[in-house]
Amino acid sequence: MAAAIEAEVPVDSGEEGPLTAAEELASQKREQRLRKFRELHLKRECAARGEDYEKVKLLEISAEDAERWERKKKRKNPDLGFSDYAAAQLRQYHRLTKQIKPDMEAYERQREKQIEKRDKYSRRRPYNDDADIDYINERNAKFNKKAERFYGKYTAEIKQNLERGTAV
Repeated sequence: MAAAIEAEVPVDSGEEGPLTAAEELASQKREQRLRKFRELHLKRECAARGEDYEKVKLLEISAEDAERWERKKKRKNPDLGFSDYAAAQLRQYHRLTKQIKPDMEAYERQREKQIEKRDKYSRRRPYNDDADIDYINERNAKFNKKAERFYGKYTAEIKQNLERGTAV
């Protein structure tokens, strides 16, 4: 169908040198007009035969070209327009995170280091069995520690006297 439509375009082979910008632009315009002419002619032929133009057009496209076109279409980030800053920020976040390729080996090494460090430097204080028990529950123990921290230097002598039994 389309092969019968193609017309021979005479090419001026007088010059073998590179085309100037104006000649190249004219050549591109000529090719574009020829493509439009072929497309219009194919549309009219399909209408005359009662066929759907889009289906006939798709039959002429190779599978490789169709796949390439679909990949390119998927790759593009369609701009749905600006609705608000939050949506724009979210779109940008998704676009940027798609580009990031994680390095799983480095991630595992870093994770192991963090686990080792966490095990090594525990904030939990070990329980000391030998320490004096001067509390009745955990809350009272915390209060006594705080009182000792602030008033310990003033009450040290009184405590020693009570322990020895020589208190006044």
